[in-house]
Amino acid sequence: MENKILIFLCLILFFFCNWLIPVTDPTENCYALTAKEMLQAGDYFSPRIYGDFWYDKPIFFYWELLLACGIFGVNEFALRFFPAVFATLGVFLTFFFASRMFNKKVGFAAAVILATSPEYWYIAHAIITDMTLFCTISTTLMTFYFAYTEKKPRYLYIAFAAAGVAVLTKGPIGFFLPGLIIFLFLISQKDLKYLWRGEILKGAALMLAIISTWYLPMYIMHGQQFFMDLIGVHNFLRATVSEHPENDVWYYYALVFLIGFLPWLLPMVKIRKLPQLDVRRRFLIIWAVTVFVVFQSFATKYPTYTLPYMMPLAILFGGYFSEREKLFKRIAAAMVIFLTIGTFFGIHICEKHSHKATAEIISPLVDKNTCVVSYGQRYAGSLVFYSGLKVYRLEEAQYMEKMKPAEMKWSTVNVMPFMDFNHLPDGKVIVVVEIESVGKFFKLVKGDWQTVAELPEYKIFIKS
Repeated sequence: MENKILIFLCLILFFFCNWLIPVTDPTENCYALTAKEMLQAGDYFSPRIYGDFWYDKPIFFYWELLLACGIFGVNEFALRFFPAVFATLGVFLTFFFASRMFNKKVGFAAAVILATSPEYWYIAHAIITDMTLFCTISTTLMTFYFAYTEKKPRYLYIAFAAAGVAVLTKGPIGFFLPGLIIFLFLISQKDLKYLWRGEILKGAALMLAIISTWYLPMYIMHGQQFFMDLIGVHNFLRATVSEHPENDVWYYYALVFLIGFLPWLLPMVKIRKLPQLDVRRRFLIIWAVTVFVVFQSFATKYPTYTLPYMMPLAILFGGYFSEREKLFKRIAAAMVIFLTIGTFFGIHICEKHSHKATAEIISPLVDKNTCVVSYGQRYAGSLVFYSGLKVYRLEEAQYMEKMKPAEMKWSTVNVMPFMDFNHLPDGKVIVVVEIESVGKFFKLVKGDWQTVAELPEYKIFIKS
């Protein structure tokens, strides 16, 4: 019965209306366009975007996108298919882990709490790597726990294999984060000698073998640039230099935590007596706190980064709500209704941050002599995805040098084609301008520009 309820929840919460949610800027378009260009090139090994190789993320999530697009076609449902699949897998992993760790009642409550938490629901729809990383890191830690507490060392091979897939999904954090959690747990157990088991060494070799299937050939084919971009910029630089300095505040993930688990957190304030801190709860607490502290210490902060702490927290919350059945059912039912309605609001929000409508408007106006440009803080990457057109990022000449990709700087991500105002052609030009940048745009250009369309976040102009 529990399995059927969870399947129904996942279908409603994670898959429903995915075909109506357009690809958004500035993040989803990068994954979607990369998968589209890899398919067009017939290259399933080297990520590429705007006609060039790029090394923003490892390959595993792109393989998911390529597989889904091969089955369903290049469309929104295909692109959101595997995030929803892995979200469903994460719910069942939580149910299985908590049931085995405590009992089935706690497991079911934990799985429902996870599935109906706003942060998890949001990431289950997003075309990003984080849900895959959540499942692989969770599998690593679950299987380690079974190996350690049940004295079944063969599970360590599964743990290391999952860590290898995590590294293929997001980079070295896929190994170092669960590795740090395990290390701290063993310190709490005063059992660091466990790290010298033969299965640990063999498992590490297995993980390296899995990682080497992609990292080694990529380094051979693309050389130092691959290593510097993927490991240097998107791992080391991300941890030490904030990509978005305005988010680098001490309370950032505290807010994410409060919003991400609403309303499940609210009844918890009534707790008067904490449960016994046995090995099970100690492991879960070390898991959750380590994730929080590690990513809070990173300079670059995104609301999706702390997703791996949601499983242990959901299980800890599940222990509380499993003893309060009426309250649990009321909140769960309310959240299912709220999030289902929220899907329709989400579609509207995504439409505002997508250029799907822009592509439909300008595609009939474009001929072989038309230049298409995008102006504003946010480049219209999803316009490239939906239209297949070459779209230049328009910048002032004085900023062009600063915007060009450079080693170990965040400008490395600026791989789109650029054009400055001085080089706008005299012929037919279509420009997509963010609403707040329209005034500045007309101070910098000359000519007879006509309004083509006005969208919620953008205006489209044309000059013949």
